[in-house]
Amino acid sequence: MRKTAALLITLTLAALGPAVLAAQETKPTLVLTLDDAVALALRQNPFYLATQEKVNQARSQVRQAVAGFLPTLNAQGTDTLDEKLFFLEFPSLIPGEPAQRISIDFTKDYQMALAFSLPLFAGGRLTAGYKQANLGVKASQESVRLSEQETIFSAKRAFYGYLLAKEFSAVAAEALGLAEKFMENVKNLHEVGMASKFDLLRSEVQVANLKPQAIRARNSVEIASLGLKTVLGIELDTPVEVKGELSAPPLDVVSEAIVDEALAQRPEIRQLDYQRGMAGEMLKIARGSMMPTLAVGGAYNFWSDALSLRKGAWQNYYTINLSLTLPLFNGFESGARVGQSKAMIRELDWTRKGLSDAIALEVRQAVLNNNQARETLLSQGKNVEQAREAVRIAELNYAEGLATNLDVSTAQVALSQARTNYSQALYDCAISQAQLEKAVGRSRSESRSN
Repeated sequence: MRKTAALLITLTLAALGPAVLAAQETKPTLVLTLDDAVALALRQNPFYLATQEKVNQARSQVRQAVAGFLPTLNAQGTDTLDEKLFFLEFPSLIPGEPAQRISIDFTKDYQMALAFSLPLFAGGRLTAGYKQANLGVKASQESVRLSEQETIFSAKRAFYGYLLAKEFSAVAAEALGLAEKFMENVKNLHEVGMASKFDLLRSEVQVANLKPQAIRARNSVEIASLGLKTVLGIELDTPVEVKGELSAPPLDVVSEAIVDEALAQRPEIRQLDYQRGMAGEMLKIARGSMMPTLAVGGAYNFWSDALSLRKGAWQNYYTINLSLTLPLFNGFESGARVGQSKAMIRELDWTRKGLSDAIALEVRQAVLNNNQARETLLSQGKNVEQAREAVRIAELNYAEGLATNLDVSTAQVALSQARTNYSQALYDCAISQAQLEKAVGRSRSESRSN
């Protein structure tokens, strides 16, 4: 029995072997540059793709507004299931006889009709609705442009954040490597009596303290990788290799008119302008509801008492009507809609002023942050090499008895801090440049050319 079960297990594993191996195959590594990351985010980021659907919705509203100018045609058919007949009473022609009652059917059991209607004048509401829909398309396109800029900035921030996390991990690994190397030197010196037990314990403690930092740094790289994949809209289990390194982008000359450029380019400002135009058309629609409407319509009817196609079974007639509707009183609804539209226009005007002030502040802050990041980077340029040389000198002096264990540890910590500061300065330069481009409202092509 056991041999039979073992044989079945062996055969099952042999049959499932290819499937198991296929499941264990890893996905191909996705190699990304900064441009690749931005392009991928614009193709796959779900929030950006969702924003694009607003344009499709707005275009559908334009088609709906156009439909208001076109005639409508409806077909209707009825089958009378039950009816109450009319009775007419006729006096008897013979004196003394009772009156006669006769039932008469004034309805037809089967009726079909084709009806059409065409608006001729609607107080300007149809035209205003069409213009409002077109402005809605433009406003939604600006919304897409805003989402595009935010997606590009998020992709850059995630890309540079991954590079920064890798650099911090390398700094932590270097610090741990230096500490371990120094600990081995101290051990060797301690064995020949040239280093104290205290120095050996201190170096071992230093190594133990640096190991958790290296682990956290490696974990930060994984977290940054997951964040990058999320922004780019790719599966989290896809291996990613980032090509590039932290570097300061070219310095752009900031003109005095950069605030004016931002006010002219920012999609939020354009979107508000289009929304104000839509509110103006809404005001026209509200006023147009107080005006008379004129339409032409007609109907072509067929009716019969029997559902038959024989000749003469159906009777037909048609009507053509000119309809004039004059609103007299609707509970002050039109006046309320006019007041609502005027208040919306005033709200948008105040919002635009506040947004303009906020954008001017954002642009000036972005310029100051960019300048600060570049000045910090310049101050940290040679600091890393100097700190590395200080570590080398401290280790040599310790071997010759001219420096203490504390001197070496201090030099190593200074080197790690210098590398951290330099990497952070490079990241700040790249991010501040991206923030400046977003604050000005530059498109993707303009950002590339700069």
